[in-house]
Amino acid sequence: MANLNERAELHKTIWQIANDLRGSVDGWDFKNYVLGFLFYRFISEDLTAYLNKLQAEAGEEDFDYANISDEIVDKDIYARNHVISEKGYFIYPSELFKNVAARAENDNNLNETLARIFKNIEGSAMGTDSESDMKGLFSDIDVNSPKLGATVSKRNELLTKLMQKIGAMNLGGEFQENSIDAFGDAYEFLMTMYASNAGKSGGEFFTPQEVAELLARIACTSKGRINRVYDPACGSGSLLLKFAKVLGPEKAKMVSFFGQEINITTYNLCRINMFLHHVPFDKFDIQLGDTLTDPKHLVDQPFDAIVSNPPYSTHWAGDSNPLLINDDRYSPAGVLAPKTKADLAFTMHMLHHLATTGIAAIVEFPGVLYRGGAEQKIRQYLIENNFVDCVIQLPANLFFGVSIATCIIVLKKSKADNNVLFVDASTECIKDGNKNKLTEENIDTIFNTYVGRVDVDYKSKLVNNKDILANECNLSVTSYVEQKDIREKINIREVNDTLDSLITEGNELNEKIAAIIKKLED
Repeated sequence: MANLNERAELHKTIWQIANDLRGSVDGWDFKNYVLGFLFYRFISEDLTAYLNKLQAEAGEEDFDYANISDEIVDKDIYARNHVISEKGYFIYPSELFKNVAARAENDNNLNETLARIFKNIEGSAMGTDSESDMKGLFSDIDVNSPKLGATVSKRNELLTKLMQKIGAMNLGGEFQENSIDAFGDAYEFLMTMYASNAGKSGGEFFTPQEVAELLARIACTSKGRINRVYDPACGSGSLLLKFAKVLGPEKAKMVSFFGQEINITTYNLCRINMFLHHVPFDKFDIQLGDTLTDPKHLVDQPFDAIVSNPPYSTHWAGDSNPLLINDDRYSPAGVLAPKTKADLAFTMHMLHHLATTGIAAIVEFPGVLYRGGAEQKIRQYLIENNFVDCVIQLPANLFFGVSIATCIIVLKKSKADNNVLFVDASTECIKDGNKNKLTEENIDTIFNTYVGRVDVDYKSKLVNNKDILANECNLSVTSYVEQKDIREKINIREVNDTLDSLITEGNELNEKIAAIIKKLED
């Protein structure tokens, strides 16, 4: 109960910060400032806690890194380089969030101070193994933006207020002593809050946590050991990070996270998310670029588990690029996904990157299940080669900006049978505001149905690949799982008797009315 109270209080504080501070700055843009400063505080406290612990172990119990001078730090270059090799970055004591926030009200050049500090933090990793992980992390925090205020003093006033609000958040007296993952939880709440108010764009970078958990649980049913997980359209990284919860703390330490994202702002958010969830810089590799035409992890494959919610029916190069049909990812199907519908291009890409014993769980737009043309040919390839393990119909209105019911396609390269399990989970949800939401019970029900792999009336059906091929390679769940007739059964005899009674009563009433009218006329 204590952690629920902590979480509720944390969410309340975050909501107040967003409402108090977003004035001229649009809520969608303002997320960059709130999340960015939350990250700045996190890495400052993380570094301080790390160095204080080292000194305590060396016998200096009263040591506090935040209180020593920059000059003392500069005298020990070796120690500084060691810190960077361990944490991936370095921050001088004077540039820690805590100390900058304390001076903020009296710093007439706060915007310039912050710009310099952010540049220094990113620059501390240059030439090291963490350079690509830190580069550009603060690029979306424009401390000189006129949106913050018409004058420098107005901008600094807002920046000061923001630092004070973020600094006052109860994220643990001593770093990481909360019973919840305070920084990570704050981040997820902010992402959900902004996504819910961002319309369609919100769904482009954030997958609801409940859906993320379901995908991760499915991908974790692989019999092999899960060391490497991958998302080729990783957004803010919420899907990847669900593995930490599903696998548990000890197993999660062994996992390396790989992802690619085409949007630079979202790419930065994903890397920030990794740090805020205590993923060491050498345990994640998030790349920027177009996955379909410029894949960054070909040398890192195969992956033990793949989870993804790629953009629905987005445009891509397709057959306008003559090289793609010979690409090892797409050539096995003998055809490319349509230029206006890249869904199955992502599917083929993920299949190519999947380990022999791995599992891929992919959120798909329903059209890919039944449309003809090139998409039907790609489905035919997947079915003939026994790669499709399961298709799950999800409830409608689960995702931000998308009200239509989506589905999950589960791929395997090593299956024990030649069947596809179809699961109708369209009613497994509760109403949550103007959205639908999966509860823990809903997730358990869907997951257990997937694992059980048996026929259940109105819920699941195991269908042989030959039957699917004979049905034009249709993978729509409603084509195989019988829909329950929820209409009330009607007793025809009772209905007729009721009608007869009503007609008789009507005739009698008409006769009475006619008699009254005749009497009035006389």
